[in-house]
Amino acid sequence: MKRAHRAGIVRRVRIEQLEYIAAVTRLGSLRRAAEELHLSQPALSETVRNLERELGVDLLERKRSGATISAEGRELLPHIATVIEAVDRLRDAAGDQHRVSRMIRLGTVNTATVPLLIPAVREFRASHPVTQVEVVGAQQTEIHRALLEGSVDLGLVNYLRGDDVPPDLETTELLRGRPVVCLRPDSPLAARPTVRAADLVDGREPLIVMRSGYLMHRFIHRLLAGRTPSFSYSTDGAEMGKLMVAEGLGVTVLPDFSVIGDPLERGGAITHRPLADGEDTEVLLVIQRRRSGSVPRAVRDLHQLFIRRAGTPTAP
Repeated sequence: MKRAHRAGIVRRVRIEQLEYIAAVTRLGSLRRAAEELHLSQPALSETVRNLERELGVDLLERKRSGATISAEGRELLPHIATVIEAVDRLRDAAGDQHRVSRMIRLGTVNTATVPLLIPAVREFRASHPVTQVEVVGAQQTEIHRALLEGSVDLGLVNYLRGDDVPPDLETTELLRGRPVVCLRPDSPLAARPTVRAADLVDGREPLIVMRSGYLMHRFIHRLLAGRTPSFSYSTDGAEMGKLMVAEGLGVTVLPDFSVIGDPLERGGAITHRPLADGEDTEVLLVIQRRRSGSVPRAVRDLHQLFIRRAGTPTAP
C-alpha cells in the first residue's frame, strides 16, 4: 500500500510544480516568483498547496510578511533540483531547441568582479546566448547554505590560507593575493610605500570595514588586535567599499585582486598600497559547487570557464 501510495504521488506531481517551488526559494517570495513566472499570485499559491497536499509536507511557511521555504521544504530542495536537472537533460537529449535553458544562479562575495567575474560571464554569454546568469551578492555563509540547498549553482567566496572548507562542497582555487589598503591617490597614506596597522587607527583617515560575516572583517579584526579606529564605516562587499573610498570617505582593506584593474583604479579614483603587517597573509578566491547530485551542462561550462579565465584574470 505504501509503495502504491508513493507511485500515485509520482504520477500526480508535475515538473512545473517543482519548478515553481524552486522559483519561490530562489526569489524569496510568492509575489516575486509569480511575477517571474507570469502567473497570478493566487494561482501560484494554489499550485503550491496542491503539491503540499500530494507530498504531505508543508513546503512553505506562510506569514503576513510573505511566504518562505520551510525547514521541511529546505530538506527536499536538493531532491527537487535533481528532478529538474534530470528533466533538463531529457529535454536536451530530445533536441528541444525551443526550450529556454535554465537560469544559472551565481553567488559571489564581490571581490573579483572586474578582473574575473565580468569577463567570464561575458564570454559565457557568447557561447550560451539563451542561458540567463543571475549574479547574487551575499556573504560567505549565505552562499554556502544556498549551494547546499540547491538554490545557487556556483559560488565565488574568499578564504584565508589555512581556513577549512566545507566537505560537502567541491572547491577549486581561482586567484591568490594579499590584503592591501585601498585609498585615494590624494590620501596622506598614499605617500608611503607601505601602510601599517597602526596607520589605520591613528585618526588620519576613517577606516571603512566590511560588515561582520565577510572575510575581510575577520582579517581586520585580527590585524588590529583589539585596537579601535577613531572613526569608521561598515559596508556590504568590496564594490561599495571601493565607491566609498573614491568619494573620500576613508580607506579600506581588500584583497589586491579586488582593486588591481578595477575601473576606479584605472581611472585614477583609487589606488592601493601594500599592508606591511599583512605580508604573510594570503587571500584565496575559490569557486564552489555541490559535490552531490548531477550538474547541468551549462553550469559545468561556466564552472570550467572560471577556472580557465583565472589563468589570465585581467583579459578583457
